[in-house]
Amino acid sequence: MFSLIKTIDQPKKIKELLPLTEDQKAIKHIRDLEVTKILRGESDKILLIIGPCSADNENAVLDYIGRLTEVARKIQDKVFIVPRIYTNKPRTRGEGYKGMMHQPDPEKETDIQNGIIALRRLHLRALQEFSMSCADDMLYPENHYYVDDLISYVAVGARSVENQQHRLVASGIGMPTGMKNPMNGSVHVLLNSIYAAQIPNEFKFNFWQVKTDGNPLAHAILRGAVDTNGINLPNYHYEDIVKFSALYEASGLQNPSIIIDTNHSNSGKNPIEQIRIVKEVLANKKVSASFGKYIKGFMIESYLQDGHQDVDGKEYGMSITDACLGWEKTEKLLYYIAENV
Repeated sequence: MFSLIKTIDQPKKIKELLPLTEDQKAIKHIRDLEVTKILRGESDKILLIIGPCSADNENAVLDYIGRLTEVARKIQDKVFIVPRIYTNKPRTRGEGYKGMMHQPDPEKETDIQNGIIALRRLHLRALQEFSMSCADDMLYPENHYYVDDLISYVAVGARSVENQQHRLVASGIGMPTGMKNPMNGSVHVLLNSIYAAQIPNEFKFNFWQVKTDGNPLAHAILRGAVDTNGINLPNYHYEDIVKFSALYEASGLQNPSIIIDTNHSNSGKNPIEQIRIVKEVLANKKVSASFGKYIKGFMIESYLQDGHQDVDGKEYGMSITDACLGWEKTEKLLYYIAENV
């Protein structure tokens, strides 16, 4: 049984409360084109979707993005950076911190109305203060339109990618959308999800019958898998990519692109492993032209401090969800990537 608590404002009203300027719209458009060029193979830059596991603290996240922006300017000829501002968190057991949308203050009760305002304000400030349009996770498809005018990249997570509503909404959002392999690692399920996102669809969405054009920029994110015994199975190694690339090519999907998620089951949630994973993949790109053709970038979990803490922890810039790579190591890794593309 549901209990009605309070109404939540529609996206139009929230956008009117926190609007973009014409200059900000232009910046986002330019950044959208950069990501599109990479995924279409029109640019050789490496795409990096990088940032905290969850955007839990506005000031710390903006501090992080400010530092990231300084490095991004220096390596922009080789690397294009899209910061992660992930404001919703899937929970395996349904409990725990569910992200800024649910709890704008992680230590207070759920407040979704103010959470939506907080997450839009955070994305807007990243664009206002640093000219950074960011990435967010589409955990709840109906929430995409609170930030669709602010972001340049969408990810559909491993738990969501098999869901029909996520696939169909992805077919209509008109921006680069990374589809993660499901938790069991099935690449056939992954390719089917990309296919569904790339074709036109007609379905019910937010009390409307809608029709989409299809999203040619839907693509693959490989995040590793978990077997029936809970063992992590990486899928970023040379042999994994060669096999998957062959299936991807044979599928006839548009703009075949692979982003390597360096954390989660690829790292066994050991964030320091992300450094080694990036270096291995970059080395393999140099060995094989066909390998390099499909690998377009990385998704990296990084924050101001190494590791993670409990939700009530007081360490500034340390994750309260999955452990992240700290800033000092991140900065070195960014320069390494630029030097080894």
